[in-house]
Amino acid sequence: MTEGKTPAQDRAAKPGANEGEGSQSGARAYNEATRRFAESGKAGPAARDAAKAIEGKEGEALRQAEREGARHSHGEDPALKR
Repeated sequence: MTEGKTPAQDRAAKPGANEGEGSQSGARAYNEATRRFAESGKAGPAARDAAKAIEGKEGEALRQAEREGARHSHGEDPALKR
């Protein structure tokens, strides 16, 4: 183990290393991309486009896809209701 690093951080530092469940580098990349998108000014227009799609001719297909996804869900995350 490298000095000052956890075993997971040590494994993640190796190129192509499997970080195990809960990939820290994947979470960092996702968080960074999400932050950049939110700050880019594109989130508002994307939300308006999504609202138009739901209200438009593809709305029923989108609602069906949402129902299908929910059918496979394990339920809402309790942390969201705090």
